[in-house]
Amino acid sequence: MRHKIFIAFLSLLTATSTLDMAKAQSLPYKNKNLPIEERVEDLLNRMTVDEKIAQIRHIHSSKIFNRQELDMKKLTDWAGNTSWGFVEGFPLTGDNCAKSMYLIQKYMVEKTRLGIPIFTVAESLHGAVHDGATIYPQNIALGSTFNPELARKKTQMISDDLHSMGFRQVLSPCIDVVRDLRWGRVEESYGEDPYLCGLFGIEEVSGYLENGISPMLKHYGPHGNPLSGLNLASVECGLRDLHEIYLKPFEMVVKNTGILAVMSTYNSWNHIPNSASHYLLTDILRDEWGFKGYVYSDWGAIEMLKTLHFTARNSSEAAIQAISAGLDAEASSKCYPFLKGLIEKGQFDEKILDTAVRRVLFAKFAMGLFEDPYGKTFKNRKRHSPESVKLAKTIADESTVLLKNENQLLPLDAKSLKSIAIIGPNADQVQFGDYTWSRNNKDGVTPLQGIKNRVNKNTAIHYAKGCSLTSLDTSGIAEAVEAAKNSEVAVIFGGSASAALARDYKSSTCGEGFDLNDLNLTGAQSQLIREVYRTGTPVILVLVTGKPFVIEWEKNNLPAILVQWYAGEQAGNSIADILFGEVVPSGRLTFSFPRSTGHLPVYYNYLPSDRGFYKNPGSYDSPGRDYVFSAPSA
Repeated sequence: MRHKIFIAFLSLLTATSTLDMAKAQSLPYKNKNLPIEERVEDLLNRMTVDEKIAQIRHIHSSKIFNRQELDMKKLTDWAGNTSWGFVEGFPLTGDNCAKSMYLIQKYMVEKTRLGIPIFTVAESLHGAVHDGATIYPQNIALGSTFNPELARKKTQMISDDLHSMGFRQVLSPCIDVVRDLRWGRVEESYGEDPYLCGLFGIEEVSGYLENGISPMLKHYGPHGNPLSGLNLASVECGLRDLHEIYLKPFEMVVKNTGILAVMSTYNSWNHIPNSASHYLLTDILRDEWGFKGYVYSDWGAIEMLKTLHFTARNSSEAAIQAISAGLDAEASSKCYPFLKGLIEKGQFDEKILDTAVRRVLFAKFAMGLFEDPYGKTFKNRKRHSPESVKLAKTIADESTVLLKNENQLLPLDAKSLKSIAIIGPNADQVQFGDYTWSRNNKDGVTPLQGIKNRVNKNTAIHYAKGCSLTSLDTSGIAEAVEAAKNSEVAVIFGGSASAALARDYKSSTCGEGFDLNDLNLTGAQSQLIREVYRTGTPVILVLVTGKPFVIEWEKNNLPAILVQWYAGEQAGNSIADILFGEVVPSGRLTFSFPRSTGHLPVYYNYLPSDRGFYKNPGSYDSPGRDYVFSAPSA
């Protein structure tokens, strides 16, 4: 009898469970056949204020990870039964991302009241920022290819790495038009031309969207011409420059792709913080261009309304300013939780909150997260494939720019060359650029290694570092001079160095937060170059860099100069192939080189009135006008 009762109980339990599942599946927001707008409204109407606010907030790795390991108790304590909007794991290895992002998504889908999937977020400016991902050339290099098709191929390949790690949202591409070369983030831009930035942005966005990754345009608002070249400094310009220069690439991408996410900037435009600008975030982006997705704050940008811009007295005011302007999602600050108390006190309209949540939910539905939260559609994507390495090399090959080649010094003949000096701080050091996961030579090919791979076994290679990028110490220059004296040709690798995101920031001279007041080559590089030149050995200068530098003396004296923008993990093999004629350097400059720091700003599309009136350039031998001691041209 007990056995029959138990069987009956199981049958009832199974029937109840089946009914519950059927009921859950019948909820309009879970019905994939309904229009997205209907699904969004149904889900939004079921949400509490707490659940709404969680959807426009970000869980940061420091809150739920113990170094590389996900702490499920911390996740449970943090989220409870509430689904959140976004999560990242920037310090994690690729393998740990794959494991952890799956577990976080599983928790959101199966352990929270409404089962709303979370956007798993990564940075991928020129490759995912997690160990094991392919490292591609930086944006400044990609732009120099003048080949937008490579941008699409790059993001198609990056999508493979991202899916293998469990990511569906990326904080890229960066399509800022840059007009101040002192700024550390020059390297993140394709160039100084708005149309070029827009074309490359369209291709990058398309490559992601075609492969199940939601890209995020950044940084929206005038950003690339900060006062004094300092990161986060304000941009002052008129409406014509705003729309024709700084916003033009964003307009091109919004109107020509299905982009669903945009990141606001930290800084201000004409004394109004971009993160609290209704004109930028609503009037232009939504009402004029028709953008349907959500705007996401740069890290801590909303908090900065009270700590940097001082337009808000407290976090509540910062939250009201940002969300009312049209900034939907908050990252790395804690202002939006104050919205609940404001709503309860009747000091803030919940409908404004609903608008922000509606936009985030729309993006999640549009990207198919509800139907495929675990990315099963893309489960067979491989990380760091041979095809991705080949593409990284192709972009490197096509991006290097030949600035000068007097008397056809290049290409070198690997068969007949008996000795070569490899000199400089970037000769035996990878330089991947900012927003990468490594600065270690084991993860790429240095110029020295690439040249060793290329030259004849009987060719003597004399290596000397000579100096560093950040010190005025000249004690190593004598060794470099000796190496040059004992060689048929000397190749000097100078330039800059950038950080590795969330890992290594030491000795950086370029990248986010590393701005320069002087565009002459840093450290003792100029002295190194001149003393090697005085040996009489032919000198080839290769700038491995994320920005243009002042190289007026080098231009006038050295026989050959190449610019290899940060060229990714295959940089060494690429520059070796170029030096020895296996690859023709076909890159084109997308940034102007100034004659001096005092010649800033420099860009190609200036007005005729902007390069002097008197046409009487001067020098110390013959002072003149417009500049008393120089020509005003770049």
